[in-house]
Amino acid sequence: MDSPLLLPLVALAAAAGAAINAVAGGGTLVTFPALVALGVPPVAANATSTVALWPGTMASMWGYRAELRGARRWARVWAVPSLLGGVIGALLLLRTPERRFEQIVPWLILGATALFMLQQPVLRLLREHAPHRSIALADGTLAPPPAPYLLYQLLVGVYGGYFGAGAGILMLAALGLMGLTNIHQMNGLKNWGGGLMNLVAVLVFAASGIVHWPIALAMAVGATAGGIGGSLLAQRVGQTWVRRAVVAIGLGSGIAMLAGLI
Repeated sequence: MDSPLLLPLVALAAAAGAAINAVAGGGTLVTFPALVALGVPPVAANATSTVALWPGTMASMWGYRAELRGARRWARVWAVPSLLGGVIGALLLLRTPERRFEQIVPWLILGATALFMLQQPVLRLLREHAPHRSIALADGTLAPPPAPYLLYQLLVGVYGGYFGAGAGILMLAALGLMGLTNIHQMNGLKNWGGGLMNLVAVLVFAASGIVHWPIALAMAVGATAGGIGGSLLAQRVGQTWVRRAVVAIGLGSGIAMLAGLI
């Protein structure tokens, strides 16, 4: 993976991953297998992918900025477990032996793919059976998240800092249970939580020295463009074909890793 000729390929993979994150979630299911297939060791590939996709997450959050009006106080409270969980997860990854991570990562990918496949049915079920309540206050702002959801977000943050694929889906489920119904606002808040947990993970990985910086920087450029484009596209088009592509990539790469083909 030292050839500069491959950098445009990883930038393209990052652009696709960031756009998928903005549209439907699951971008790591594209970028992580791509890096492993190109010869990057799994732990370093995971760290590099996290670093590379972070600008795209923040760019896509900017694309949802109009949907986040009135959520400032909510976002400040949500930030605490997101940041703390991200640090814990990143440190756990650094303490995981390379061989052990190679053994568990196919199951992480397949599990994240299963979550992705269940996302729409789960959210539909939550909206049908969750208590009919609104967290909007009289002044149009959002009420702060209840304490149990802050603990839940801490656990999601640990997973997000450790691997991350599917973390957005877990956050969307919690947002649906809390009473949010606007999917664009939910995506913006999801990107806020994911951006924070990834920010602290990025700092931990950068300090550890395991990030492949030429790859990460090339991917960051692609991810920024993909994040902005994806957030704008998500508000205009359906997600069916994007979701099918992510499922195919996730299942294919997870099975290939289990079989030792990647």
